[in-house]
Amino acid sequence: MLAEDLRALPPRETPWFEMDAKRVQAFADATEDWQFIHLDPERAAQTPFGGCIAHGFLTLSMLSAMSYHVTEGLAGVASSVNYGFDRIRFVSPVMVGSRIRGVFTVASVDEFDTHLDVHWDVLIEIEGADRPALAANWITRLYLA
Repeated sequence: MLAEDLRALPPRETPWFEMDAKRVQAFADATEDWQFIHLDPERAAQTPFGGCIAHGFLTLSMLSAMSYHVTEGLAGVASSVNYGFDRIRFVSPVMVGSRIRGVFTVASVDEFDTHLDVHWDVLIEIEGADRPALAANWITRLYLA
């Protein structure tokens, strides 16, 4: 029954997440990616972006936190893991200080005896922007309870 429920799931939006300098610095320290475009407001202001931008991979990694809001309350799921991506595009930069949210739509569900592979079409929106920050097709593996 879970597979049918997922296929019928309407698109779900997550809460907004702040992409502040503290989060960007923590990501830079965790990944050792200290490029000035993310951390130095004076130098970043001289680039075409006009200021500091969040790491693209930080934006992508926020899908993990966002997914909790999307799959919360799904009955019959023992656990969920990241299985991979079929497509990822970094459409627009996320300025430090911006807020982002995810919009998740179930594209398809592959059924197996012990699990489901859910293919999500995901957009990460930037508050107030016309274009998304990111578009992806993400596969999560849901192990059945």
